[in-house]
Order: sequence, then structure tokens, then C-alpha cells
Amino acid sequence: MSSIDPAVGLLWFLAFLFSATVHEAMHAWAAWKGGDPTAYHGGQVSLSPFPHIRREPIGMVVLPLLTALTQGWAIGWASAPYNPFWAARHPKRAALMAAAGPLGNFMIAAAAFTLIKVGLGSGIFIPPEHRIGLDSLVVSADATQGFVSTLLSILLMLNVFLGVFNLLPLPPLDGSAVLALVLSRDQALRLQEYTSQPWLQLLGLAVAWKLFPFLGGPLFSTVLRLLYF
Repeated sequence: MSSIDPAVGLLWFLAFLFSATVHEAMHAWAAWKGGDPTAYHGGQVSLSPFPHIRREPIGMVVLPLLTALTQGWAIGWASAPYNPFWAARHPKRAALMAAAGPLGNFMIAAAAFTLIKVGLGSGIFIPPEHRIGLDSLVVSADATQGFVSTLLSILLMLNVFLGVFNLLPLPPLDGSAVLALVLSRDQALRLQEYTSQPWLQLLGLAVAWKLFPFLGGPLFSTVLRLLYF
């Protein structure tokens, strides 16, 4: 087993902290604009991580820091509060709120992708000589600035993974709520009621955890093809 570089682990943690903050801030912002100020009053319409950390300290700090320093990648969770009565009155707005979180992740991924492509085109970044990994899609031509290529690689892959994972149509992931956008009001309300059951949420998480590894490889390969096309 190869040793884990603590500096790279710290970059994974910081990337997760930023990405999860954007994800939840987008949920909170969309809910606020849709008429539910619950998360806004909790201070979560913010890119500061502290309101989100206060709500989920284990998922936002403890677990991602632990996995980043021991596994070489970061995992965790976060959440933004919302009013379930508002969601029941406005299921389409609630679906847009759900979609906003993954959209935030894809926006980060798009920004990182663009910066890497520009760097490759200008010679600031070059392909790795030996190993292409989640944190080494490219390397810096100037070895003294290697952390930039590492951080951008992490931000790109982490947010692609977070966005796709959260859009899986399984409760309690965002994708199950996004389905309401293509359903009638009555169908959307039945979906909300059904997917709020704790046993189904636990089952959904277990299935998503087992399913996603089959998607990780193709997603990684697709990103590489787009970067080096």
C-alpha cells in the first residue's frame, strides 16, 4: 500500500469543505428564492463554511478530514434545513431546491475543467509522465506550483462525483426529489410522502453506495477524454 501524502490529504479535505458548502448554500438559496426562508434564517445562504459546519460538524469536518488523511480521498455529508410544509405546498419549487445542490457541484467542476484546459493549452499544465489519478489529472510544468494542478484535479473529479452521486434517483439523495419536476402535483406529493420513510432512505443510501463504484470508472474516463481531446 502506498503512503498517503498528508499535504494532498489536506487538499482533499479543503476541496470537500468548499464543495459541500457550495452544494448546501445552493440548496438554501434556491429554497429562499422559492419562498422558504428556513435555511436563510439559519445563515446557510452563505459561502462561509461555518454555518454549515455548525449544523453538521461530523459530516463536514470529522469524517472528511479522517478519510482524507487515511484513505487519500474525502467523504462526508452536509444538509440544509427546509420547511416540509412549504415543500408539500410547492413540490416543483422543492424539486428545484433539490436540483440546485448538484448544480453547484457541476459549476465548480466546470470552472476547474476550464482552468485545466486553459493550463494545458498554454503549457502551464502537462500530462503526468507516470500515473494519472483523481488528484493528478495534470501536473504543473513548474514543479514549485504543483499544488495548483493537484487542487484543480481534485476539485474537478470530486465535484463530478458529488454531482452525479447526488442525482441518483434514490432517497434521500437529491435525485429522488428532482423527479418531481416531471410529475404531476399529486404524483409529486405521493413521492415526497413515500421517500420520507426512514427505512427507504437507509435502503436508498445502501443501494447508492453499492451502485456508484460502477459509475466512477466511466466518469473518470470520460473526464480524461474531454480533457485530452
